Amino acid sequence: MVFLYFYLMQDNTQIFGLRAVIEAINSGETIEKVFLQKGLKGPLSQEFEALLKSNNVSYSYVPVEKLNRLTSKNHQGAVAQISPISYYDIDELILNVLESGQTPLFLLLDQISDVRNFGAIIRTAECTGVHGIIIQKKGSAPINGDTIKTSAGAVFKIPICKVDHIKDALFHMQASGIKVIAATEKTDNTLYQIDFTDPCAIIMGSEGRGINPSVLKLADHKAKLPILGDIESLNVSVACGAFLYEAVRQRS
Repeated sequence: MVFLYFYLMQDNTQIFGLRAVIEAINSGETIEKVFLQKGLKGPLSQEFEALLKSNNVSYSYVPVEKLNRLTSKNHQGAVAQISPISYYDIDELILNVLESGQTPLFLLLDQISDVRNFGAIIRTAECTGVHGIIIQKKGSAPINGDTIKTSAGAVFKIPICKVDHIKDALFHMQASGIKVIAATEKTDNTLYQIDFTDPCAIIMGSEGRGINPSVLKLADHKAKLPILGDIESLNVSVACGAFLYEAVRQRS
């Protein structure tokens, strides 16, 4: 008999133990991230890694000290973080918004990795009437206690979708008549030259790299914020807020 151990902490829900996590994945639990002890060997660990890959679950190898900090229980070399929310299907979300008669406004996040930035963006998105946020399965910040706290609970009020690659979401948007606007400094156009009254989706890039070049070239429009000081760029959550409130201004 396999026992599924849940360890409920203040900021997230965790499962620990190789067999427990395997059962959780097979039972359809939404896993945010798996931490595996470095140097794990044996048939079970090989089976576990193959399961993670086949289910496209994000994982990383960490020292045992990291796992010991995550839980004081007998983790057997594996700790998984369970998502506190259920993710939406992107096709259904787009269809529902279009059928509602509203002018779509979506947000695509290209591997935002800081949970506090992610939480702040979710909070602003909810306040500005964004219909849904789309993130990539790998490389994106998890939804955990810090995300929930920074979002002021908005994470439970706005639809969030996960896709294999952000390009998938971009193609979905364009095929549905929704233009894609990339927030990037690699353009001469400012956001004030963009028409946000049409159905649109705004792409925000990661903290260090920005929008992936392969994604950027597929966008319908590129726009930047005017920078008047010596600092070359804004924090991504602040920049996102500026873009979203320009959309609100134009639509009001």
